[in-house]
Amino acid sequence: MTAANSNTSFASTLRFSKAECVLILITMVWGGTFLLVQNAMTVSGPMFFVGLRFAAAASIVALFSARSLRGITAFELKAGFFIGSAIMLGYGLQTVGLQSIPSSQSAFITALYVPFVPLLQWLVLGKRPGLMPSIGIMLAFTGLMLLSGPNGAKLNFSSGEIATVISAIAIAAEIILISNYAGKVDVRRVTVVQLATASILAFLMIVPTQEALPEFSWLLLASAVGLGAASAAIQVAMNWAQQSVSPTRATLIYAGEPVWAGIAGRLAGERLPGIALLGAALIVTAVIVSELKTKGKQRVEAVEETAEAEGLDPNK
Repeated sequence: MTAANSNTSFASTLRFSKAECVLILITMVWGGTFLLVQNAMTVSGPMFFVGLRFAAAASIVALFSARSLRGITAFELKAGFFIGSAIMLGYGLQTVGLQSIPSSQSAFITALYVPFVPLLQWLVLGKRPGLMPSIGIMLAFTGLMLLSGPNGAKLNFSSGEIATVISAIAIAAEIILISNYAGKVDVRRVTVVQLATASILAFLMIVPTQEALPEFSWLLLASAVGLGAASAAIQVAMNWAQQSVSPTRATLIYAGEPVWAGIAGRLAGERLPGIALLGAALIVTAVIVSELKTKGKQRVEAVEETAEAEGLDPNK
């Protein structure tokens, strides 16, 4: 193989699909919302704000999907309920954990969702991840550990830590559930149901967490509507893109969220330590590595493409 052909082959393995580009874009938006959430927490408790945020998101999607909502099915209601419950468990239990553990520990434990996704797929669905995605998972998890700081890995299995571990499992379940139902449901209808479910469950959690209701604030209202719009776009995009992007691949893209959050913080005047920058670089590397294909896989794909071009069944 010539150098030119080798470079062309390498470049072809790094091409991102339209769906993957959409996931990268929403992950950038996701990371950019971090500072907005921090500001909103100065005027509201976490559960009330999460409930208000998702209520706004559900209303926005419903407003643009009014006609299609009339045809909602029982299957879509079930799918939306399961996904919404996973979303709320992820947000809610992570917030509960933050009441008793430092943010560095929360970040480290939450990062467990990265290896949890392929692990759950393997144990529950029997889908074993490939070599390059597995290497990407390890790189991304290492990068997230570095971003969480040196104190993040100190675990004592307290109630807050256990709650955060369960939240990481819920986040992994959300990603897998979205992929499982993708292509079988109407994206807009199921998004409305999952956002509404997450909102209702968040409001219900105000009671056990004994959270005080906030007074009216324009900052709270503006933050809820703005972040609600972002959540609406993120969830619609996830439901659409994961029709063609595997849960493992999507997880690696989502792992870039703290990288984009760090960039947004840097623009706002914050500074990341050197070890965190290394972690960010590892996450970016993980996404690229996971896109690379082994020679065996390249040969299989080449045979399939040739067979499809000739109108033959690639499985024969």
